[in-house]
Amino acid sequence: MKSELQSYYNKDLIEAGCDEVGRGCLAGPVVAAAVILPKDYRHPDINDSKQLSAQKRAKLKEDIIRDAISWSVAFIDNKEIDSINILKASIKAMHKALDQLSVTPQFIIVDGNKFYQYKDIPYKTIVKGDSLYLSIAAASILAKVARDEYMEEMHNEYPQYGWKKNKGYGTLEHRKAILEYGITPLHRTSFALFDTQTSFDF
Repeated sequence: MKSELQSYYNKDLIEAGCDEVGRGCLAGPVVAAAVILPKDYRHPDINDSKQLSAQKRAKLKEDIIRDAISWSVAFIDNKEIDSINILKASIKAMHKALDQLSVTPQFIIVDGNKFYQYKDIPYKTIVKGDSLYLSIAAASILAKVARDEYMEEMHNEYPQYGWKKNKGYGTLEHRKAILEYGITPLHRTSFALFDTQTSFDF
């Protein structure tokens, strides 16, 4: 069943939606996107990226890029994640995405409940915002597609970790590979890479 998301939180201001992906991964970057959509924008298929197939996300990415007033995607790599922590890195990625917009927003809506002030622009954090507002959902799709494409490319360099499938998340396959082969330059050393609570049966 399709249920159209809301077009805006604040109808009187230029509003950017922000979201990030990859916070819980053991390897690779955290990726954020920012999207400004037209005020009267409608799209029956745009939703939280986690609710969509990879094929659907790829199609919607093209629609978003075509229709958005402005959009951007930003990466913060694993080294910086280790240096400043994943929460700060996630918010920094969103700030970086906002920096790259060709239009300066007057209001920002952010998925989740954590954000730091960006310039002097007012903002609102919204839990499950990616399933409520089109611009946040669009940002989640752009960020997800960009990160997945990157991890699939990195799979070609480090195929033993299964990144084409797990995208750097801590699946059993991924953790087994870390135990067998060690870590790569893309792994987040500040994360619990070795799950001592898991019993591996090789």
